[in-house]
Formats: sequence, structure tokens, C-alpha cells
Amino acid sequence: MQVAAKPRLLGSSQARARKLAPAAEDSRYQRQLDKILEHATEVFCVRGYEGASMRDLSRATGMSLAGLYYYFDSKEKLLYLIQKHTFSRIVEQLREKLTGVSDPEQRVRVFIRNHLEYFLAHQKAMKVLSHEDDALKNGYGAEVLTIKREYYRICRELLDQLKRASGLQFETRLAVLSLFGMINWIYTWHNPRVDADAAALARGMGDIFLCGLMNAEEKQRKSSAQRAQRRTEEKQNL
Repeated sequence: MQVAAKPRLLGSSQARARKLAPAAEDSRYQRQLDKILEHATEVFCVRGYEGASMRDLSRATGMSLAGLYYYFDSKEKLLYLIQKHTFSRIVEQLREKLTGVSDPEQRVRVFIRNHLEYFLAHQKAMKVLSHEDDALKNGYGAEVLTIKREYYRICRELLDQLKRASGLQFETRLAVLSLFGMINWIYTWHNPRVDADAAALARGMGDIFLCGLMNAEEKQRKSSAQRAQRRTEEKQNL
């Protein structure tokens, strides 16, 4: 797997000064990188990955074309950093918010709210991630996929915890993918003028999802009871 080296965004004199104040320089480096990725995200969102050129990205970021190529050898490198940064941040924030929350149902609700809050706050990045999901090659895609699988694994563990605590019976993979189907595409329809904020949407979607699991369990019980009753009646009629 190819792991991208950290882009160099500081000149040689700044690099020497960085040794004297590593924390401050790291913070400055991250701000520079975040700004470049923000502008690159806007370009990919409007033009698409295939339609965007390094010249477009150069104009948007305010860097010369030569300077952009010096730090990022291709537009794929920029797309990789956007995806890696976005998915890593979602996972980091989720872990932080889950700390100290022990109730299984509330942990699922924390997952839903964290997802919606990040998606609504970074709608352009979400569009790029969703539409350019298969664009990364050369090992970049595999690295991002590892982070995605970790996010999926966390969600699956949360639902397994809920199953054990509540006694509910459902197929975890189906439930996880159904939940992602519900919350992943919010950036395509959410209108802040008429739709609720992330917190309210998370409560509503959480209610729908969790009630659906519980109602499915109740229906299964009723269906099993009805089948058992039919079998008993059939035996009595023989």
C-alpha cells in the first residue's frame, strides 16, 4: 500500500524555524493544508474529479502551478488527502463523543448525530466523497478504504451491543447498511430554510431507525406465534 508523504508547505527557512517551535509550526502547517484542501474540495465539487485540472486547482488555492506540483504531484494526491482527512475526522469525533456514554441505545444515537452533524457542516466534501468514491488508485484507495471499514466496524459493534442489551433479534449487517442508506444522502436534500438542524434530525432518524428494529422484532414474534397456532390447529383437524 502506498502511503503518501506529508506535503511540504513551508520554505527552507521556515523548516529550520520549525525545529525550534514544532507545536506552533505543526499548527500552521495544518492550517495551510486545511485551506488548500478546502479550495480543492470546492473545485472537485463543481467540476468533478475528471473535469478538474491542476491549473483549476492552482487558481483556486492561490498557488502557482509549479508550486502546486511541487507539493502535490497529482490531483489524485489532493483527492486522497481530502478523503483521508474527512473520514479520519469523522471517526475521531465519533470516538470522542462516545467516551463516557454507556447506554447502548444512546451510543447508537451518538453515532447518528455525529454523522449528520459532520455531513451537514461539510456538504461539499460529502458530495466529493460520494461521487468520486472509486477515483483513487495507486494504493490511495486502499488506505481510505481501511478507514471506511473501521467506521463500518464501529457502527456494527454499536448495533451488536444494542442487540445484546435489549434482546432484539435482527441481522446486523442489514441494519448497518440500512442506517447508512438513511443518513448518507442527507447532503442531497437538506434545506436549512425548511429542514431541522442536525440535532433534531438525529433525534427523528434515530427514532425511526430504532423503532423500526423494535417493531420488526415484535412482528417476528407475532408471526412466529401465528405460525405455531396454525400448526396446532392443523394437527387438531387431522
